[in-house]
Amino acid sequence: MANLALPKRSYQQRDLLNKVLVTGIALFLLIIFLAPLGYMFTTAIKSDSQMSDPQAPVIWPHSKATFEFNGESLELFNVPINGEMQELAMVKKTRTSSEFLDPNNPDAGTIMWEGNWRTLDPVYVRDPQWQNFKKAWDDLNFPRLFLNTLVIAGFGTLGAVGSSVFVAYGFARFNFKGKNILFMILIATIILPVQATLIPTFIFFSRIGWTNTLLPLIVPHYFANAYNVFLMRQYFMQIPRAMDEAAMIDGAGRLRTFWSVILPQSIPALTAVSLFHFFFAWNDFFSPLVYLASKPELWPLSVGLQRFNALYGRQPNLIQAGALITLVLPVIIFFFAQRIFMQGIVFTGVDK
Repeated sequence: MANLALPKRSYQQRDLLNKVLVTGIALFLLIIFLAPLGYMFTTAIKSDSQMSDPQAPVIWPHSKATFEFNGESLELFNVPINGEMQELAMVKKTRTSSEFLDPNNPDAGTIMWEGNWRTLDPVYVRDPQWQNFKKAWDDLNFPRLFLNTLVIAGFGTLGAVGSSVFVAYGFARFNFKGKNILFMILIATIILPVQATLIPTFIFFSRIGWTNTLLPLIVPHYFANAYNVFLMRQYFMQIPRAMDEAAMIDGAGRLRTFWSVILPQSIPALTAVSLFHFFFAWNDFFSPLVYLASKPELWPLSVGLQRFNALYGRQPNLIQAGALITLVLPVIIFFFAQRIFMQGIVFTGVDK
């Protein structure tokens, strides 16, 4: 019995060690992944003075501690007095000696300290600048830019997903002459650079009067995208054709089969394609800059944030605050849809 118990205990210890090791590696990778976001957040709530102060703490927002005395704001320093460090308020500073005041006993008078005051370390206190977010919100005109971006991304996503599912359904379920050739031509458009079609497309939209409107950023997505069609087609092909045949035996036509059989089982793929396009449209900078250059009231967040960065290029704390508030909605959407999103990426489908 003792000999049987030892291998079992050894197995349990080894299993526990493996779990701890895997969890530790996962936490380490998670910390590395979230480190840039953490840096953005801590930078966003720092003051301008801390950003330009080389002695200030690096990680968390701090400001120099001060003491109010006779209507003046005196800075606090760590001063060595009789071999002990004391936090004293500087009243007068010179290169050879300085006068300090004890904040705990200001009536005791000033204390002389011999030495160069520049060798002393200032006293810092935690001081997060939450007002940076309000300033970025107001200067960005965030509600207006947010609404423009939501309209572009929302309606563009509806068009991109709606058109792609029909095209993908045709390639996945219908047999017609030249289907493979047409599909290869469609997929080949993925490697076509945007710069190659930019000028002709811009001239076309300019001729029909769509420049300085949101239409060039929305309408083209209603004509399917090769990348979205490819993802949806691959997922549709995972669904057994026996389900289509069963639906047709029950009297369902092609459209009813598509609506009642194919789409309900394609939620992961639909979610993945929707998120891909939504995030692309949310972050798109080049197209809005081309078509809305002279229409600031229609700018999305990407263009407005670039202008905000140009205005506050020497204040990275405000730039990070502006970037963070534009990330809130995409992060929330991805957080709630991540499980379905990952299922769509790996094309789990249905067992045949």
